[in-house]
Order: sequence, then C-alpha cells, then structure tokens
Amino acid sequence: MEQKVATVEEVRQTQEHLKFGITQHQKKTYKEAIESFKISLKVHPEDENQISELEKKLKAGQFKLAQESIAFMGCASVHLNELVKQLSDEEKDQVPIDKNLDEAFKGWGES
Repeated sequence: MEQKVATVEEVRQTQEHLKFGITQHQKKTYKEAIESFKISLKVHPEDENQISELEKKLKAGQFKLAQESIAFMGCASVHLNELVKQLSDEEKDQVPIDKNLDEAFKGWGES
C-alpha cells in the first residue's frame, strides 16, 4: 500500500511541534520536549510503531532523560526533513522552513 504524500499543513504542524520541543529541550524541560517530539512524529507517520520501538530501545539502554530527549529530537528532525522532501517546490514556498533547520537539512540524504 502506497502512502499518501504529506500536505503543507502537515509539514507546518510537524515543524511547529519540533521547534517547540527544541525550545523545551533547551530549557531542560525534557519530558515536555519528548512529548512535543512525539506529537511531531505522529503527524503523517511513515511507521506507526516508530515511537514505541524507540521507547523500548531507550528503556533497554537506561538512558538519562536528556539523552532520550535528544534521541526523539533526532527522529523528529529526520521525520520533518522527509516530509519536506515530499512537497513540490510551490508547496515548499508555502511553508517557510526555519533557517536553522533548513541549514541542518541541506547535507542530509546526499549519500
């Protein structure tokens, strides 16, 4: 079954939750950051089990809360990047990607 392409609104939602999560992580409110990253991952998910699988791996590794937050941040960042790639050039113009995120994404996936 082929997955539907992401919409402009889904990319906007994903970016907003990711940015909020990053802000919460910087404030060291890691639980709130993780929840925001999870919300980001739930918007147009590629894999419905991604969050539960990551939680199992993190629990097994006995990571600190800050490390868990970083892991979810990374997943949410990759997720946003993948959604942005699905948009046409015209749609990308409708969703201004945060400059810092855009710079981070430029070198991804070129291998």
